[in-house]
Amino acid sequence: MQTPHSPHTSPRTFTSRRTLLAFLGAAAVAGPLVATGTASAGQPSATAAGLDDPAKKEIAMKLVCSAENSSLDWKKYYRYIEDIDDGRGYTAGIIGFCSGTGDMLDLVELYTRRKPGNVLAKYLPALRRVDGTDSHDGLDPNYPRDWERAAADPAFQQAQNDERDRVYFNPAVKQGKADGIGVLGQFCYYDAIVMHGDGGDSTSFRNIRKRALRSATPPAQGGDEVAYLHAFLDARVWAMKQEEAHEDTTRVDTAQRVFLNKRNLGLKTPLEWKVYGDSYRIG
Repeated sequence: MQTPHSPHTSPRTFTSRRTLLAFLGAAAVAGPLVATGTASAGQPSATAAGLDDPAKKEIAMKLVCSAENSSLDWKKYYRYIEDIDDGRGYTAGIIGFCSGTGDMLDLVELYTRRKPGNVLAKYLPALRRVDGTDSHDGLDPNYPRDWERAAADPAFQQAQNDERDRVYFNPAVKQGKADGIGVLGQFCYYDAIVMHGDGGDSTSFRNIRKRALRSATPPAQGGDEVAYLHAFLDARVWAMKQEEAHEDTTRVDTAQRVFLNKRNLGLKTPLEWKVYGDSYRIG
């Protein structure tokens, strides 16, 4: 089995995520800049309730895990932690929380508010010091071991779920629904925000979306959903190619684009796709 974030899986970088997390503060993320157009302005997708439907959300987690970890078993990655030498310190957990980008700090702070005295609480001062750097100062040698211990705690697993949803999943679904796109489109947004974050730089999610809007119109504004999603994926591929770590675009080309070409806008099963040449199926 592939090791998490091996060279085969093209480990992601988080420049945009650092930009995002620098200005978020303690308040909850309301989401990306949501379009002001109303659903009545066009013809929103009629494909499904949304990616936040529990069954569809489970599919989304598996799709992302296939690209991030060459696996569909996303739940086993609560305990994952390593430094993948991308300049972001430790990368860990189900969505790649990083000690250098602030989201790992937010996660451990949430866990500690809910469960004071947990095994990771003692690392909070060190996590605050190393935020914005790739340093392990104050974390080594026992932080990875203690992270794995914490990952056996359902409270820590729930904290990971909640931070993933607050920072990445919910904003993507919210923007997708505002744009009138269905389950597949909302997943395309989610996968983009996971990889690129939602900061102010040109490859962030919001700017990928803006690039797509230059050539296509979303359904909420009267546009065709398939044409708009092709434009979004074109913009996503452009953004990925701006960074060496993202040059392999198969998570778009042989996964999301495959579903779109089949007009499977509701991500209805069975689903078959490839990432980095490996084949996957959800029946």
